[in-house]
Amino acid sequence: MAKSPAWVRQLTAADYHRLAAFRHALRGFLAFSAGEAEAVGLAPQQHQALLAIRGWDEERPPTIKALAGQLIIRHNSAVELVRRLEDAGFVRCVPSHEDRRQIELSLTKKGDAALAALSASHLAELRQRGPRLVAILEELIAK
Repeated sequence: MAKSPAWVRQLTAADYHRLAAFRHALRGFLAFSAGEAEAVGLAPQQHQALLAIRGWDEERPPTIKALAGQLIIRHNSAVELVRRLEDAGFVRCVPSHEDRRQIELSLTKKGDAALAALSASHLAELRQRGPRLVAILEELIAK
C-alpha cells in the first residue's frame, strides 16, 4: 500500500460519511441518467458520446480519437461505439478534409433531438439534486 504524504491529515468518521454521501449522490444521478438514456433507446455510454460530440468546444469537429480521450475509453471501443451510433442514425462520420485518415463526427437531426430531450431532463434533475451535491462537495473540500 502506498504511503500517504505527510500533509494528509487523519480521516475522521465525518470524512468517511461525507465521502459516502457524495458517492451515493453521484450514483443516484448516474442511475437517473442511465434510465433516461435507456428510455430513448440509448445506452448510457452512447448518451455520453452524443453529449461529448455536441459539447465539443474546438474549431474542428471531434474525431474518434478525440472522443475516446473525452470518454476515457480505448480507441477501438470508441470505434465500435461510433459505429453503433452511426448505424442507429444518431451520428454522422465524415473523413477530415485535412487528413483523410481522420474521421470527424457530428450529430444527425435524430441525434440532436435525442440529446436535446436528454439534456433538458438532466438539467432539470441537476437543478433538483445540485444543491445537495454542492453542499457535500463544499464540506469535503473545506479545510
